[in-house]
Amino acid sequence: MTILNKINRKILHELSLDGRISNTALAERVGLSPSSCLRRVQELERTGIIQGYRVILNNAGLGIGFTAYIAVGLCDHTKAAQEAFEQSIMASPEVRECHNITGVFEYLLRVEVSDLVAYKVFHTDVLGTLPQVSSITTYVVMDSPKDERA
Repeated sequence: MTILNKINRKILHELSLDGRISNTALAERVGLSPSSCLRRVQELERTGIIQGYRVILNNAGLGIGFTAYIAVGLCDHTKAAQEAFEQSIMASPEVRECHNITGVFEYLLRVEVSDLVAYKVFHTDVLGTLPQVSSITTYVVMDSPKDERA
């Protein structure tokens, strides 16, 4: 198992800021030789601490102008109902995140669509048709002053 010491944490921090940083620049920022830095990064990848690298997309450039978080309550709290709901959500490209949560609701979704009209279609034609769904509470994102998702 990889030890998350101070240097490994610095490596992870730098990679979270710029996943395309060169090994030479990364090594310089964390105070290691390039070969030592590369070995550490490879070990972090091998052990699954680094699970992958992602690109951050410009939603406006992609035509996505409406983001909402949706709290979903289910009618039935069985494993079968949860699996059926999750399967339906996996098939919905509008849903960018799906989390099974504790509290009043069973799921929290992050949905991205072009506009309010497209959201209404998703709300009515997708969520509104799922037999497992008993409640839908929408929280519209007006701004995201801090968003560190990669």
